[in-house]
Amino acid sequence: MNAAKRRELILSYLKSSSTPTSASSLAALLKVSRQIIVSDVALLRAGGMNISATPRGYILSENDSDKSAHGFEGILACKHTAAQLQEELYTIVDFGAEIIDVTIEHSLYGQLSGKLNINSRYDADLFLEKIRNNADLPLSSLTEGIHLHKIGCKDKKTFDLIKESLDSKKMLIK
Repeated sequence: MNAAKRRELILSYLKSSSTPTSASSLAALLKVSRQIIVSDVALLRAGGMNISATPRGYILSENDSDKSAHGFEGILACKHTAAQLQEELYTIVDFGAEIIDVTIEHSLYGQLSGKLNINSRYDADLFLEKIRNNADLPLSSLTEGIHLHKIGCKDKKTFDLIKESLDSKKMLIK
């Protein structure tokens, strides 16, 4: 199979999937290496496709401004220790919210963001397991725990409840 056909199949698969798909899964499906998939996705992105890499895999978004899954999106400024990461994630998802991404302000690179798309304790546990099993660290480790989260939830009242809960746990920056 040629590279153009492979990228067409990757795009088709991502369009038909409502959940993230790992590069390893795509590699097995298309009988190529994971690195080839990573390169193909980079080329698809360069061609204008809105493919996000989440901790659970790639997901295609038709439009970044499409907030149909959330009635409200807001930003939380957080600071906590590595030991409090699970508590932070669980607090947010327990309100039925999605942790869309994390952003830090890096002294050299400026603003760095990573897609998270964490919707449940299960998703949070998968993310935390990756941290435990890899040499990778969360972005907030570069900024002494200071970071922003974009949160998607059903309404502003839910967002305010999340803020109150994180504030009571001393995890918000005021």
